[in-house]
Amino acid sequence: MTDLLAWIIQISVILFVLLTSVAYLTLLERKVMSLIQLRIGPNRVGWWGLLQPAADGLKMIFKEDIVPLAANKLLYIAAPAIMLVPALMTLVVIPYGSQVTLFGRTIPLHVTQINVGVLYVLGLTSVGVYGIVLAGWSSNNKYSLMGGLRASAQMISYELALGLSIVGVVLWAGSLDLMEIVNAQRGWGGFKWNILRAPLGFFVFFIAALAETNRVPFDLPEADSELVGGYHTEYSSMKFVMFQMGEYINLITSASMATTLFFGGWLGPGVDRYPLLGLFYFLGKVFVLILLSMWIRFTLPRFRYDQLMRFGWEVLLPLAIVNIALTATVILLLH
Repeated sequence: MTDLLAWIIQISVILFVLLTSVAYLTLLERKVMSLIQLRIGPNRVGWWGLLQPAADGLKMIFKEDIVPLAANKLLYIAAPAIMLVPALMTLVVIPYGSQVTLFGRTIPLHVTQINVGVLYVLGLTSVGVYGIVLAGWSSNNKYSLMGGLRASAQMISYELALGLSIVGVVLWAGSLDLMEIVNAQRGWGGFKWNILRAPLGFFVFFIAALAETNRVPFDLPEADSELVGGYHTEYSSMKFVMFQMGEYINLITSASMATTLFFGGWLGPGVDRYPLLGLFYFLGKVFVLILLSMWIRFTLPRFRYDQLMRFGWEVLLPLAIVNIALTATVILLLH
């Protein structure tokens, strides 16, 4: 019962921190956008606009929840949950530290550890696109349907490159367990990161992750200038918020996976002596990667659809295969 209670408390804390982070990521993104565009950004609700996410959330709760008359009501209502729930479930296997001792009890800084953690994350992130496709189809709106079709084609095109980009990391670690992958990066004063051993793999992974999370320049499923809002054109109130939460949670997941796979996870100088320091290393690396994705959003224009497909199949996929061949060759020569 003590172990079960500790597990429940850990999950509750992670969910609280995650949902709070999602709320303030919206504020961070608007602040980054305002700085890039030489504006002030949100600054009226609370000091420096810090209460703006609470005001936005309160506003969305009281918005009218509209269901189109011609929509398939069951799938229309279920679609946001189908996107949000798998996004939440991915974070249970991502380790954000080693372990700490509190009140005489050793607490691992991860919810659970499975030996196929990489496949678990890839599988759940693939399930999320079903929510987008069902939202587009069930709305009975031509723009929504086109957004859903684009999302499915984009996921198929970039999921392959995303999965292959991780193979090099798996070869170096010899395991699909995320904890083992992090431990394989120990050494060099805390800087034996996989990005130094497989930089091409990180490049492919990061670009494919942007496409998987529908971030600019890969936001073709939403494409405001073409599809109004894409798959969520007909959504309002909290259903719309669930889609936005799913997108931001996927952004956090992709940054966390990149940190775990290529940047040593929680590893860094002094971690062995002060284990709690690893948590701050992990959060700092994730924060930098999220800022990088936001920077890209407000710098690059959106791809045209044929450019999106060509880039995925003719550029990223061959690069991912080349990365596997180079990594396997280097490992063979070293051993």
